[in-house]
Amino acid sequence: MTAGAPGGAAIGADELARVFTCEIGRCTATLIRILGDIDLAQDAVAEAFAVAAERWPVTGMPANPGAWITTTARNRAFDRLRRESTRTNRYVAAYRLADTEMTDDPRSDADAGRDPEARELDQLADVIADDQLRLMFLCCHPALSPDAQVALTLRLLGGLDTTQIAHAFVVPEPTIAQRIVRAKRKLRDNHASYRIPPAAELPDRLGVVLAAISLIFTEGHTATSGPRLSRVDLSTEAIRLGRVLVELMPDEPEAVGLLALMLLTDARRDARTAPDGSMVRLSEQDRTAWNREQIVEGHDLVRACLRRNRPGPFQIQAAIAAVHADAITAEQTDWHQIVVLYDQLTALQPSAVVGLNRAVAVGEQLGPDAGLQALATIDVDDLATYQPYHAVHADLLARAGRRSDAVAAYDRAIALTSNPSERAFLVARRPEQLA
Repeated sequence: MTAGAPGGAAIGADELARVFTCEIGRCTATLIRILGDIDLAQDAVAEAFAVAAERWPVTGMPANPGAWITTTARNRAFDRLRRESTRTNRYVAAYRLADTEMTDDPRSDADAGRDPEARELDQLADVIADDQLRLMFLCCHPALSPDAQVALTLRLLGGLDTTQIAHAFVVPEPTIAQRIVRAKRKLRDNHASYRIPPAAELPDRLGVVLAAISLIFTEGHTATSGPRLSRVDLSTEAIRLGRVLVELMPDEPEAVGLLALMLLTDARRDARTAPDGSMVRLSEQDRTAWNREQIVEGHDLVRACLRRNRPGPFQIQAAIAAVHADAITAEQTDWHQIVVLYDQLTALQPSAVVGLNRAVAVGEQLGPDAGLQALATIDVDDLATYQPYHAVHADLLARAGRRSDAVAAYDRAIALTSNPSERAFLVARRPEQLA
């Protein structure tokens, strides 16, 4: 196995988790290109991370952890291919490709004289970003259904597990697992090309890529499980992917809109939890703790979208986030404008979740009874296991004075909550005197 460059101080579980989230998609992308096999690439990268989890807490993390993981995974995969005689030809082809990429490097003589291992790590780092874009569009191949495209992207690029993806889709875990297996098999059977599509094909795949990045951010913003409300590693990675996509497609306003939405939403991160880790609702947040730099950038992107005059769902959601960011205090929030924007969003993308968010805004603008009336127009069957629906319903019922109904709704929301910080918040909102 190739050893990494000397690292720094030993690292703990949190840092390992951060590196995993940041590097899993990049490393998997590069291995898929080299090996031409999604499952083999996934297994090899998983093995490399397992080795890192054993070594790095003792030896320290390499200077370039992503390249170290990729190199280790590649070598593990080649070792496995050597042992499988029926795949000798594939091994030889993959090895030659990788060897060419790592050695045919038009750099200076001085660079060529460096430690070969360090030079290889640097070269790997250079190709990873392009590989990740290729993986985005491979996952969003038109041979797959839209749901399968998003699920596969979340698994390969976002590093989310089946539990987290099932939560995002509000479907059982076995359904998601089967969907991912079938998607990989279909790509293999269709000999799907691992490349960035021609410009003419990009718009047809863009919507699914945006949806996948958005779901990665959502999982980071409010984690399905874990000790903290948020997973900063995931939300940060989603923003990074959003920037990569905007660089690739700067004239696509929906890509710009998603980046603006993520920046404006993430700007509130430090104010969303108290020092003890407990959740703080939007109306009670210390707005001086909001990240003004991200808000300024988000506003600039929203204005750029408005100038294009090609409205889309992510742009409208970004505009809603911008209205929140404009309010110096919660009382100054322009709820009328937010409701108008939700009406526009409903016209473009009618869904139960959009209806739920609109009901929240109506409840803030016109009071809880109006919010409950708006909520009553939603098909509850679509949101039966969706925790935010029951949390919103409980809050509106409590504010409307319907105490026993509020208790039942709070109990349902709490039962559907797996994040301890979020559960503690809901429990606190359901005081014993409501019972």
